[in-house]
Amino acid sequence: MAAGELSGRRIVLGVSGGIAAYKSAELTRLLVKAGAAVDVVLTEAGARFVTPVTFQALSGNYVWTDIWDARRPANMAHIDLTRGADAVLVAPASADFMARLVQGMADDLLSTLCLARPRAGMDGAVRDCPLLVAPAMNRQMWENPATQRNVAQLVEDGVSMLGPAAGDQACGEIGMGRMLEPEELLEELVAFFEPKLLAGRRVLITAGPTQEALDPVRVITNLSSGRMGYALARAAAQAGADVTLVSGPVDLAVPRAVTRVAVRSALDMHAAVMQRVRGQDLFIAVAAVADYRPAAANPHKIKKSGAPLSVELTPNPDILAEVAALPDAPFCVGFAAESRNLDEYAEGKRRAKKLPMVVGNLVQDGLGGSDNSVVIYDAEGRHALARAPKEQLARDIIAHAARLAAAPRSA
Repeated sequence: MAAGELSGRRIVLGVSGGIAAYKSAELTRLLVKAGAAVDVVLTEAGARFVTPVTFQALSGNYVWTDIWDARRPANMAHIDLTRGADAVLVAPASADFMARLVQGMADDLLSTLCLARPRAGMDGAVRDCPLLVAPAMNRQMWENPATQRNVAQLVEDGVSMLGPAAGDQACGEIGMGRMLEPEELLEELVAFFEPKLLAGRRVLITAGPTQEALDPVRVITNLSSGRMGYALARAAAQAGADVTLVSGPVDLAVPRAVTRVAVRSALDMHAAVMQRVRGQDLFIAVAAVADYRPAAANPHKIKKSGAPLSVELTPNPDILAEVAALPDAPFCVGFAAESRNLDEYAEGKRRAKKLPMVVGNLVQDGLGGSDNSVVIYDAEGRHALARAPKEQLARDIIAHAARLAAAPRSA
């Protein structure tokens, strides 16, 4: 995640009673690191697990615990705290707290401010402050029909449910009910704020290098880290798309809500793409696919000798060109990594393969790194993007592709 992805956002973080409250301390740190201003509201039970002092040190703000606290103007903390806030996130949300939300209870500060979230002003203008909850409880409490009824009612009321997850629980049992990890909650919150430019769309993305076997232990490959492809998969998922990521060998975590298909060689990637491309709305070919492979891989390790070694290479299939040539081809985005003459080669690739959009970059500007400088080429011309983290570039590229894909296609 790039620093500053929540810059300018103000989050009210509610912490109810539960052992998962210790995760909320780390969540507070991550929210602040992402650029958000965080106001923490502790319930009486929550304060028994983590003290207000801890959250005050991590957030840099006063921590609210008492509905009668007079520090707020006019003693209206239950109303003022959500004014101007971008979201209220309750993490952990205990079974008891969710039940009280359903019933509209207002017997402490956190439940009262959730009930008093601004919806529509006297002037009719909507000033919505979304409510998100991250459940955390024992698996039997989660599976109880009463809890499931409450969850369904909260969703119907427009509350966003983040989790829970399955796994080891503090009580020693294993099952559903664990609160999502702080990093996961941060990802969910970032995704929540992103415009859903690709809602209902299916996106297929290739990423990373390929490895072409010389023998059982040696391969021909390249320096691609896969970061741009993974950043694009993350951005597309945040934009509401159903994303499948066909990935060569990389050491990167799979983005939230993305299905990864692991492959190794160019032929593997070709087969995986052609098997899945039907019904896709967008195809984004980011992978640094090897142009050639050994004509025949040696079945045994090639032993070192003093003699020169010659390897016959044969061309790999051009996955992007093949997809773009399909009669019902999805909207195709190509990538061109060049060492020189970027405009000439990238625009030439777009025209030769009849692509609506190509993203070009010079390898010396970002191959394998976390930042990059890119230029988008389309029928309207050349669009240079300022150097930025790949996560930011990915959002800009996805927004550009979504705009072009939504436009009527010329015959």
